[in-house]
Amino acid sequence: MDIDKLVVKAEEECAPIFKQIDETEAYFSTLVLDAFKEENICESHFNMTTGYGYNDLGRDAIERVFARVLKGESALVRNQFISGSHALSTTLFALLRPNDTMLSITGLPYDTLHEVIGIKENPSSLKSFNINYEQIDLKDNSFDTEAILKKLKEKKIKLIEIQRSRGYSTRKSILIKDIEDIIKKIREVDKDVIIMIDNCYCEMVEKTSPLEVGANIIIGSLIKNLGGSIASNGAYICGDKKLISLCAERLNLPGEGMDVGPSLGANKSILQGLYFAPSVVASSLKTSVLTSYLLEHLGYNVSPKYNEERADIVEAITFNNKELLIKYVQGIQSNSPIDSNTLPIPAPMPGYDDEIIMASGAFTQGSSIELSCDGPLREPYIAYQQGGVTYNYGKIAVMNAIKNINKE
Repeated sequence: MDIDKLVVKAEEECAPIFKQIDETEAYFSTLVLDAFKEENICESHFNMTTGYGYNDLGRDAIERVFARVLKGESALVRNQFISGSHALSTTLFALLRPNDTMLSITGLPYDTLHEVIGIKENPSSLKSFNINYEQIDLKDNSFDTEAILKKLKEKKIKLIEIQRSRGYSTRKSILIKDIEDIIKKIREVDKDVIIMIDNCYCEMVEKTSPLEVGANIIIGSLIKNLGGSIASNGAYICGDKKLISLCAERLNLPGEGMDVGPSLGANKSILQGLYFAPSVVASSLKTSVLTSYLLEHLGYNVSPKYNEERADIVEAITFNNKELLIKYVQGIQSNSPIDSNTLPIPAPMPGYDDEIIMASGAFTQGSSIELSCDGPLREPYIAYQQGGVTYNYGKIAVMNAIKNINKE
């Protein structure tokens, strides 16, 4: 099939979906701009601090802006976080104590948390501090409500983790309406259990924040959605003020918490990234919708379908063939702005059990909001694609990646 003609057809059929995405972008653009105005963001907030980071007015203003945008009481937004997984780890160690139990109700967490929790042995894990871990798998891509409520009645759970995005799994990502429903049921049994949401890849996709439907704390990376492809590193934790204070003391040290941590010149890029985030997330979603349409029409299993509700910016493409997975990822890399002459090959990666192949021709190392595509070298050989700073750059890369897998 002629890819160029298929793209024209796709854009015609996807026009109503693109319009919905534009409406969500407009909503978040207003929300972000209002937060900037309410906090009186000015050029002096770009100034940097070093050393201890005392009296960093820009850093503190950033955290108030993020709290407004994410609908939380407080936020911890720091370039000292090296990743979303680092922020998740910090949160877990901040909120859990020996003999506490953490319960995941979305099945096995993302690979990089396995050694944090102790699913995979590590002398620095939560398990090594006698913190218990249990999980309840999703049932037909939905919460297993009966099993969750039964568990809560049987024993005291300190923290429930919900990972919204699918990670390297075949399950669907979790919509806000489903989170709202399960939280209401959980609160009928235990009003005090901490509900923690791994919100990576999900920000600005749906208009409602998990904090508005009863979650206590949410975590995400700044080299994903909210960094808008401009923030060079960092992550955020947002939610209940008392919990954010504990996380700050774990990241830094007890007694100093939120009051220390030099911005080292990152304030401008974090603010500018958040400002551009609604547009960049919208472009990423449009790229994902186009990818889904094209690959499905070419006979591949995709998730979500192009016209399904989306919880995140990730598109999963099942190739059922190792070589096709590799070729597609290589096609994305060769149409990236950075390192386009690099040929990705499967290789071991810290925090993962399987070899990973990854296309990330990005201005910031590992930036998923810039068009990236990766996957583990294991059956059924799924590529997980996300990002796209602009729709047209994303379209060009996807079209050429498809052409790459169609080569003899």
